Amino acid sequence: MIIADPDGKERWRLEGYLPKDDFNANLRMGLARVDVMRKHWADAETRFAEVVNSYPKSKYVPEAIYWRGISNYQQTHDHTALGDVAKTFTEQFQDTAWALRSIPWGHE
Repeated sequence: MIIADPDGKERWRLEGYLPKDDFNANLRMGLARVDVMRKHWADAETRFAEVVNSYPKSKYVPEAIYWRGISNYQQTHDHTALGDVAKTFTEQFQDTAWALRSIPWGHE
C-alpha cells in the first residue's frame, strides 16, 4: 500500500500483511503523514490522536504520540506541550526510538 499526497508524491508505504487493527492504525499514520507534509497541523494532530485512542496496543502509538506533539506545537507554538510528550515517554514507551527523540523536550 502506498499513500501519496495530492501531487502523487509517496508519503507512506506498507509492504506485506497486517492484522485489521494494525492495518487501520498504519493507514491513519500514512494519512497523517500527508497532513504533516502539507502543514495541515490540526488534521495531522487529529489523525495521530485517532491512532493513540483507537489502537492503544498498536506498535504505531509511540510514533503517533511524538508526531501528535509536533503537530500541536506547530499550531500553538506552546513548547510546554512538548514537555508533556517527553514526560509521557519517560512514563511509558521508554525503550523506543521516539522516546530518544523527545529527550530534548524534557528539559526546561
